[in-house]
Amino acid sequence: MQALILVDIQQDFLPGGALAVPEGDRIIPVVNEMQADYPLVIATQDWHPVNHMSFAVNHPGHKPFDVIEWKGMPQTLWPVHCVQNSPGAEFSPLLQTDRVEAIFRKGTDPDIDSYSGFFDNGHLKSTGLTGYLREKGVDEVVIAGLAGDICVFYTAMDALQQGFKATIIRKAVQPLHEKDFQERMQQFQAKGGKFISG
Repeated sequence: MQALILVDIQQDFLPGGALAVPEGDRIIPVVNEMQADYPLVIATQDWHPVNHMSFAVNHPGHKPFDVIEWKGMPQTLWPVHCVQNSPGAEFSPLLQTDRVEAIFRKGTDPDIDSYSGFFDNGHLKSTGLTGYLREKGVDEVVIAGLAGDICVFYTAMDALQQGFKATIIRKAVQPLHEKDFQERMQQFQAKGGKFISG
C-alpha cells in the first residue's frame, strides 16, 4: 500500500515566514489535489522548543546559516522557526488536512536537530513513523512538502533505509536551494529512490 507523507507545510516555511522556502506556497494546490490518490495521508510537523540548539540566537556570536560542530556532527544554525504552539508552527490554512490520519512531530528535543520524519539527525530517537507505516501495511511512500533539499530529502532517505520504496515528485516539493536539491536527488536515486521530475 502507498502512503503520502506531507512534510512540514507550515507557516514559517512559507513566504513571509521565519525560514521561508522561496515560492513554497506553490506546492499547496498540488498536494491538496494529490491526497485523493492515496489511501493513507500523514503529515510531519517541525515542533521546536524555544531553546532549541539549532537556533542561531542560542549560540552567542553566531548568526543564521553559520555551520558549527555540535556533538560531533556539522550543524547549520537557523533562524528561530516552528516554535511549539506558535503561529509559525501551524500548518498552512490553505493545506487540506481532513484526510491526514496522523501527525508526526519532530525537532522536539532541544539538544538535537531533526530533519527527517523518521529519526533525529543522529538516528538516536525514532518518531514512531516506521512502526506506524508497517502496522498500516504500507510498503511505498510518496514524499511531498518543504524543504525539498532538507526535510523532504532526509525523510526520503530514511524511508529507503527503513525498507520502504520511496518516490519524490518534483512538482510536489520546493527546495530552499535548487542546486543542493539537484545534488541530493542524485544521492536519493543512487540509493534506489524514484524521482519524478515532471
